[in-house]
Parts: sequence; structure tokens; C-alpha cells
Amino acid sequence: MDVLLNATDNALRTLFAKPRASRACPTLAGQGTELTTQDRALAGALMRVNHVGEVCAQALYAAQALSTRDPALRQHFVEASQEEGDHLAWTRERLDELGARPSLLNPLWYAGAFGLGLLAGRLGDRLSLGFVVETERQVEAHLASHLERLPEGDHASRAIVAQMKDDEARHAQEAQNAGALPMPEPVKVLMRASAKVMTTTAHYI
Repeated sequence: MDVLLNATDNALRTLFAKPRASRACPTLAGQGTELTTQDRALAGALMRVNHVGEVCAQALYAAQALSTRDPALRQHFVEASQEEGDHLAWTRERLDELGARPSLLNPLWYAGAFGLGLLAGRLGDRLSLGFVVETERQVEAHLASHLERLPEGDHASRAIVAQMKDDEARHAQEAQNAGALPMPEPVKVLMRASAKVMTTTAHYI
């Protein structure tokens, strides 16, 4: 019951409360950010996509914590969720600074990710960890592509995305070390296709 209440609380806080980070937002000392209207719009769209990714991360980890019966693994998911919470706060703060809004479909993204997390958890702890590994690796690649697309002058967004990328790589390695099983290739393909739909839609809505 406690885990279920925590999952409900996580959903409400993720979707409706202002997120608060436990770590300071990454910055580049002495690097100010001045953007043209066009660059600001692009940065806002890309950071909206990244914010959606963090909404989904909260849902995935909450669902997987709810699914597992292993207290140690549940704690692993909770701790990962807390660190992803920093990403959620950083991206939301950057959206506000850019004058951009979060995705209007965040409740839908959260619900879909939560369902996937529950499904992965029901397949067993090692496959659930494998789902984390594949998810984080795909997110890492996605963030790398954003570092190439973000305006060169947007030092603030670039610093946030670079730190997120490092954190996601570490999360994948930690899940791998915890005993993850590799996901079947058809599942990887489906995950990439689903992510493509989400990121393309969130860029605009």
C-alpha cells in the first residue's frame, strides 16, 4: 500500500507541482546566453522534448518500483527516480527561462510510460533492469543528438543536456551491473519507434 501511495504521489507531483532539484542546475561559468528569436524557439522545442523524457522517466521508475518484490531493487529504482527528478526540475526551469511551455500531452506521456514500466516489471526483475538499460541508452543517444542541434550560443541548455547525458549513461551501467538481461531486438525496435512518435509530437505540442 505504501508503494502504491508513493506511486500516486509521484504522478501528482510530476504532473502538477513545481519540481525541485536536489543538485544545483549545471551552468558554464562566465558563459551568458543570448539567443535570436529563432534560436530561442528551437531551444524551447528541444528542451520541451527533454522535459517530456523526464516526465516519462518518473513514470517508468515509479511503475518498476511498484512492480518489484525485491526491496533492494525497489530502492534502486527510487534513488534513480530522485536523480531523474533533478533533470525534471532543470528542464522545467530552462523552459520557463526560454519562455516555452511544457508539452500539453504530459498526462498522456506519463500514463503510457507508467504502463510500459508495469509491463516490464511483470516480466521479472532482470528483464525490468534490461528495459532500464535500453531506455537509458536510447535517451543518451537522443541527448547527444540534441547537443548537436541546440544553438551554439545556448550555453545554459547545453550544460543541462550534457549533465543529463552523463547521468543517463551511469544509470544504464548501474542497471547493467545489477543483473540486467538484454532486451530482444524486436522490443528495442518498438521502443525506438515509440520514442520517435513521442519526441516528434512533443517538439510541437
